[in-house]
Amino acid sequence: MADPIRPPRIGAQHALFIDFDGTLAPIQDEPDTVVLPRDAEAALARLPVVLGEAIAVISGRDIRDLSSRVPAAYWRAGGHGLEICGPGERPAAQPGSAPRALSNAIDIITRGIDGVRVEHKGPVIAVHYRQAPHMGELLLARLSDSVRDDPDYKVQAGKMVLEAKPAHANKGRALEHMMSHAPFEGRIPVMIGDDTTDEDAFGVAIRLGGFAIKVGDGETLANYRLNDPEDVAGWLTEQGQA
Repeated sequence: MADPIRPPRIGAQHALFIDFDGTLAPIQDEPDTVVLPRDAEAALARLPVVLGEAIAVISGRDIRDLSSRVPAAYWRAGGHGLEICGPGERPAAQPGSAPRALSNAIDIITRGIDGVRVEHKGPVIAVHYRQAPHMGELLLARLSDSVRDDPDYKVQAGKMVLEAKPAHANKGRALEHMMSHAPFEGRIPVMIGDDTTDEDAFGVAIRLGGFAIKVGDGETLANYRLNDPEDVAGWLTEQGQA
């Protein structure tokens, strides 16, 4: 991506919200293989000197999955904000679940399709089709039909993934909720993400007087861009330096 608009420095007046997959860590064909890169982990470790505890990782992953990949020293919001854990806090042992009828319907409509993987993330069901990109439109139509009669669920498209999730599972709502409580309250929000699921949080951060950073190319509400997770780690490292 040519000539991205590089974000400004952040300081003690800011609160940082950051996505995991595709932002802190590169996307992999198999979500279970994703780990937090050492450079990103080291960069995050320096940030509390500047931001205190006002650092949150917001992800579509289930909070238990996210907490196994991100140090517990930070706030974590999993399931697009369905569950939130503070520093040092462990998530509940057992996740909630999607309605059985919806789970069964999605298992049926994806069964036997090579390259398509269904991931049950508590109340959120993700359908990964990175290895079968030609199936995207058909899967979107099928999933949309499966939630058509359920007002409590919606389908959201991401990078080679479709998610059936509770209608109130929204990174923007999570960011706004966290901004109304310590240690985020009264600060300027900064949201970093790479996917369509991050756009809601971008809009809220901007509305609350902060700014947003898009990772990678594509249309976005964000004010600034970084190229990739390696570039994110480099920018974060800069913020932790005097």
